[in-house]
Parts: sequence; structure tokens; C-alpha cells
Amino acid sequence: MSYGQGGQGQPPWDPWKPGSQQTPQWNNQRSGGNPDWAAMAEASETRNKRRKVLFIVGGALATVAVGAAVAMAVANANGNGNNQATNQPSQLPASSDIPGATTPAPSFEPTSAPPPLDPKQFIASAQKDTAPLSPDILFPGTQLTMGNRVYRKGPTADTKDCASAVKGTLPSVLKKDDCTRFMRVTYVKDGVAVTVGIAVFDTEAQASKAKADADGKSIIASLPGNGIKAFCDAAVCRSTTNAYGRYAYFTLAGFTNGKDVTTKDTAVFTTGDDLAEFAFRQIGRRGQAQASAAAGQ
Repeated sequence: MSYGQGGQGQPPWDPWKPGSQQTPQWNNQRSGGNPDWAAMAEASETRNKRRKVLFIVGGALATVAVGAAVAMAVANANGNGNNQATNQPSQLPASSDIPGATTPAPSFEPTSAPPPLDPKQFIASAQKDTAPLSPDILFPGTQLTMGNRVYRKGPTADTKDCASAVKGTLPSVLKKDDCTRFMRVTYVKDGVAVTVGIAVFDTEAQASKAKADADGKSIIASLPGNGIKAFCDAAVCRSTTNAYGRYAYFTLAGFTNGKDVTTKDTAVFTTGDDLAEFAFRQIGRRGQAQASAAAGQ
């Protein structure tokens, strides 16, 4: 017996319609007693294939929709949908515009080192120049080396009667400008002797005035002794005058054999210049030592 072959001209069975909506052919077949199992299996397989196709198409459409949404979000984040290169920096606000992004620089209490003390201030007046003072302090030791020249130290002298240690026009100058102390020391080398004289004043202004008031006849008295013969008593000698701080310093250089000094006698000029330079340095060191001591207190 064959089922489903009779009744030509009737519409075929539609597997997608409920049984109540099928054509009379199907109902008639069911009323006949046995259903067409092969047709039912084929219809079920067809339904499964259509569902798979719908699932695949639906998934593809969902993926496309999600991709489009992501693309639109990226475009909006890059500046209202403008086409910008992905390697360009995002338009973030500057750090100064972000609240709390600026880290304040650490602040410190203003400090400043005290200015260095001026050594000359300590030798400019008797009020500050209080360190011990004597010829042996200014001119220590038994000899003096200047370059390759070595001078032997002779006698020293120290007096408060400034006029008694000088000659010519210098006594009146020292008295007028209020000299308070006069120290002398003599050095000798190869028959050339030089006496250095240090006049002490209360102020720098007085020492500078004494230097200005001195003239070509303002000389100190030479100081012989300790094996050094008298010199520059009657002979022509070379003298210098200068001042630094509250001190005026003088030199008198000549031959120990009584010979006059001429402009060709360079050894005499060198000896006088060496001792004048040394006197200047020693006065300066006196100021430096007192400035350093005051700075360390």
C-alpha cells in the first residue's frame, strides 16, 4: 500500500503550518489509519536546516551591528567623527588644566650666607686692630727670603716717640698727623743694608695723610747693630714711603761701606723694594688673621 500518492491536484503538506491548517489530503491520510513516516522525517530535517540558516544570518547581523556601534564610538571619541590617524595623541587637557595635577614646588625658608669680613677693616682703625703688635711679630725669624734672595735680620727698635726714629721733614709730619708708635727693623745682604720703619696711627685717614704730607726729605733714621755697620748717615741713600690701613711704612737702603747710591745700583733698589713689599704683606696678613678669627666666633 502506498500513502500520499493519491488525490492528484491537491496542495502538498506544508511542514511549517499547524496540523489544523493542513489541506484535507493530510487529514484524509490521517483518517486513513497510518501516517507517512518518511515524509515526516524529511519535513523535520528541512525545519532544522532552516533554523540553522536563520541562526547564522542573525549572528552575522548582530556582529555587524556591534562592530558598527564600536566604530561610531571610536569616531566620536576622536573628535566628533572626524577621520584622525590612530597614532595621533588624544586631545587631553594640559596638566595645568586638570584639577590636582599640578604639584607645587617645595618651598624653603630664605637663607643667605653672611658676607665675608673685609680684612682691611681690621687694620683701618685702632678700635678693631687689637691683635698683639711688635717688630718681631711683623718681622719674625732671623732671616727673610724673597725669591732667590736671602736677607739676614739685624736689630729691631720700638718707640712711642715717633719723631725720635726719623729725620729730615718726617718728624714734623708724624707729629702733626698724630703718630702713636714707630717700629724699626734692619736687614742686610752683600754689603747692602735696609731699615724698614712702621709708623702706627689710630685711623687709616691719618696714615694716608702722613704719606701725602711726606716729601723727598722725609726719611727714617737707619738702625745699625748686630754686626751691621752704620749706614746712610752722610751718604746718599734710597728711600720709599707708602701706607696701608692705619700704618705708614718707610724704607731706607744704602751701602754699609758709606758709598753713595746711584741709579745704576740695582741691588740697592731691589733690597729696598723687597722689604717694602714684605712690610705691605705683613700688614695685610695682620688684617686677614683678625678677620678669620672674628668669622669663626
